[in-house]
Amino acid sequence: MLSRFLLSTPLLFLSAMVAQAEIKPEVILEGLKCPSGVAIQPETETVFVAETAASQIIRVVDGKAEVVVSEFPADEYGKGPTYQIGPLGLAFLDKEHLVVGDGSLKDGEEVVRVYTIGENGAEVQKADAGKKTNPLEAEGEMPGEGNFYSVAVDIDNVYVTSNGDDKKGWIARASLEKDGLGELTRYIPTKDSVDVDAPAAITISPRREVVVGQMGEINDQKDSLLTFYDQKSKSLLLSLPAELYDVVGLAYSPKTGRLYAVDYSWADPKQGGLYRLDAVRRDGQQMVKATKLIDLDQPTALAFNQAGELYITLFGNGDGKDTSKTPATGKLLKIGEGL
Repeated sequence: MLSRFLLSTPLLFLSAMVAQAEIKPEVILEGLKCPSGVAIQPETETVFVAETAASQIIRVVDGKAEVVVSEFPADEYGKGPTYQIGPLGLAFLDKEHLVVGDGSLKDGEEVVRVYTIGENGAEVQKADAGKKTNPLEAEGEMPGEGNFYSVAVDIDNVYVTSNGDDKKGWIARASLEKDGLGELTRYIPTKDSVDVDAPAAITISPRREVVVGQMGEINDQKDSLLTFYDQKSKSLLLSLPAELYDVVGLAYSPKTGRLYAVDYSWADPKQGGLYRLDAVRRDGQQMVKATKLIDLDQPTALAFNQAGELYITLFGNGDGKDTSKTPATGKLLKIGEGL
């Protein structure tokens, strides 16, 4: 059954392939303030980054950062260290419309926004210019939702991960409409399904399942899960250990169909990296084999362009020496075709 969701390849072949492939990422931008999201604009292939601690969204133009949306408010996240956060997850609806998951306000006040993106050289937009959804306010015993870390777009809906409610861990959803997004609603309480905290990564599979990376506790445990949900019924189709510490990003290669993940590894950043996730069988059981491709310093998000090139954002403060809330040690990396 797992082969429905992941490309299955014998382990011996996987080992040989990893040994032959030498991955050398290219640094596209550095000196970024806690980049947390990355998306590729359709048709133009321009790369956009959520520079969360700088309260802005940038794009790469001629190898340089150009501000697109600015002046997001600022919230704080984390306990030793504490980071300033603003815009988080990014995804494009089409060439002209960028979806942004917010993290700049208190839970229950944050929204998902859609910005109309012009050609290079257009005027910088202010954060409140984007069309917004409703917030997910507190309801009874359920706290308000926020910190919309990752965004995934399908034909009819937009999905975001949120972590305001530790007891539930919600995936939220908004329908696509001509003038933006419809009502944002609580969609799947992931912790009810898998008993693991913190949905963080999200993507849509080639078969249109909602694929979620449950981050788990941010301690030194490989407790992350890879889970698959049916969009219509919201039923859990499959849940397997991902063999990762804190999976925060997922993306399918448009060339090979393989699934890739980035592991932030909060407790020990030296363990962070880019992984390929493959379907295998051990002792007759379906499993996920996480093959580490490169070490990365606190990766936060990843996105492929249509050519199969992969872009990855890094917080880049793994040594903990920069104790400010806005360390300018982040990077945007590019890995060439072949994944």
